[in-house]
Amino acid sequence: MVLGPLLRSLWSTTTRTSLHSSSHYSHIKPLSYARAFSAATATAPAATPSGDLDPGRLRNVAVIAHVDHGKTTLMDRLLRQCGADIPHERALDSIDLERERGITIASKVTSISWKDKELNMVDTPGHADFGGEVERVVGMVEGAVLVVDAGEGPLAQTKFVLAKALKYGLRPILLLNKVDKPAVTEERCDEVESLVFDLFANLGATEEQLDFPVLYASAKEGWASSTYTKSPPDVKDMSQLLDAIVGHVPPPSASLDEPFQMLVSMMEKDPYLGRVLTGRVTCGVVRVGDKVHGLKKTDDGTVKIEEGKIVKLMKKKGMRADPVDSAGAGDIVSMAGLSSPTIGHTVANAEVMTALPTVVLDPPTISMTFGVNDSPLAGSDGIHLTGGKIGDRLIAESETNLAINVLPSTSESYEVQGRGELQLGILIENMRREGFELSVSPPKVMYKVERGVKLEPIEEVTIEVDDAHVGLVMEALSHRRGEVTDMGPVPGNMGRTRMCLTCPSRGLVGYRSVFSSDTRGSGFMHRAFLTYEKYRGPLGNVRKGVLVSMGRGLITAHALTSLEARGILFVAPGMETYDGMIIGEHSRDTDLDVNPVRAKELNNIRAPSKDENVKLTPPRLMSLEEAIGYVASDELIEVTPKAIRLRKRYLEVNKRKTMSKRPKD
Repeated sequence: MVLGPLLRSLWSTTTRTSLHSSSHYSHIKPLSYARAFSAATATAPAATPSGDLDPGRLRNVAVIAHVDHGKTTLMDRLLRQCGADIPHERALDSIDLERERGITIASKVTSISWKDKELNMVDTPGHADFGGEVERVVGMVEGAVLVVDAGEGPLAQTKFVLAKALKYGLRPILLLNKVDKPAVTEERCDEVESLVFDLFANLGATEEQLDFPVLYASAKEGWASSTYTKSPPDVKDMSQLLDAIVGHVPPPSASLDEPFQMLVSMMEKDPYLGRVLTGRVTCGVVRVGDKVHGLKKTDDGTVKIEEGKIVKLMKKKGMRADPVDSAGAGDIVSMAGLSSPTIGHTVANAEVMTALPTVVLDPPTISMTFGVNDSPLAGSDGIHLTGGKIGDRLIAESETNLAINVLPSTSESYEVQGRGELQLGILIENMRREGFELSVSPPKVMYKVERGVKLEPIEEVTIEVDDAHVGLVMEALSHRRGEVTDMGPVPGNMGRTRMCLTCPSRGLVGYRSVFSSDTRGSGFMHRAFLTYEKYRGPLGNVRKGVLVSMGRGLITAHALTSLEARGILFVAPGMETYDGMIIGEHSRDTDLDVNPVRAKELNNIRAPSKDENVKLTPPRLMSLEEAIGYVASDELIEVTPKAIRLRKRYLEVNKRKTMSKRPKD
């Protein structure tokens, strides 16, 4: 009676070990589920036997935190602790823009084995603009590790991600990270713990959620401890955190006997397998070859989208993607075989006709219009130029990112709604790198009207600056309708002040670059959506006028020499320009038409070395995010693979004068 299970156990262990050590997997890169999956299955001799499908061995956990508090570094240490091969630091940040900017943009799922348990870990973004990534994955897990910087304490986005976790009833574990910093003391940790407890209580946490364990860690040094210490006297590893996850987070409550159902939470496209759908198995067991169908919940009921067969099943283990032959309730897996279902749809056995409830996302707060680039320099850099190509790309993005809505605006333009200018800026940057050319309007805030009252989105802003810069920041935010709610010294930092404010979203558009300039790069600012409140009135004077080109050709140093006194230049000699292009910021509040292509007249008087003495101030070259925050309502951003230009919406000067006399919205 005992021999059967023992042989099955030995078979599962030896096969898994041979697959893990096989050279077949040495070429798999941690780029994406789909790519790694197709690479693995192309050469793998056989799928890993599923072994024990008991949900009691599983723990599903999300790692949530404010931006830059150490989530991804912590995930690196947990993976390394459990034997995963980490190719580089912050290995889960596999997107190019994530590595360049040092932020997490998309949620990632992986699994690690600890003792006799299997931990499905979800790394989430910390920035509020990517809150949709947090919202769609918290439904897959039962617990959350809340990472808080012990020096900074809970900030605006800590509150944002924690509110999402508590709303879904997750059991949290508090991890105070970066306790190895010299300024962090035991008293400071106690203070941060009290602040976090108050935050839990204010967000309506249950008694069970308030009974959270507290651990102290340095993810950078690779250790965690249940008691406060600057350096553990014994073994420096993450075993105490892993034990806390196993002990505190409950296993998924799911039945293996019911028919198979899974809610799709992530989707990727693979050139060989088609759509790869990732989600948590709600109930039942799924096997390779099973007949399934996709279901969608509508106002009229449940609609069947597509019928098909499971071609491949995959489980992410460490940094590898391993094929499996079956998966049980409570587990997080990826599957291929269906081409129509997307995020929020249900995949179920053929006899099931009930769709699972979808995740309700927060509404978008900001919108921008993406259109065809119609400037005189259009088509010189990009390869995707038409409105149809732009529309197809935006619709594909909205399928994989539910926090973005795409609505047709005019014949060749689309209104794209999102959470903030950073989120939409990432989308524009990705399209630009793919060879698209487009023109983008400035961000517009999405207002609401309730009972005849105009409401606008209000954000909670946390600012920390040197005392010498407080006046500048307060003055700038007063023009942007900001209201201070709290202000005081920063604990442990002499000469620093922390301010908490509420400010309209429209007032914060473009303020980050101004803030960096005002504080000489020494301050930090974090923001998160708070609520909708009554419209606070028009903004004050937040920007000067601009210098507008009225000539086409190459910009000359001779012309820029006389224009330097007029304001700050955005261009350098040798760049191309055209009528209506913005080449600088005027020193006054009005726009000024100038000629930057004027060349020096030739004559017969010799003046040796005169032109060589021209010395120009280096121009202010704008990044995409700065340009998005800078442009006014009558301006556009021209985005190409090689350049970012600012321009007027109407290029002809007479047309601009006519349109400026019309009443504004």
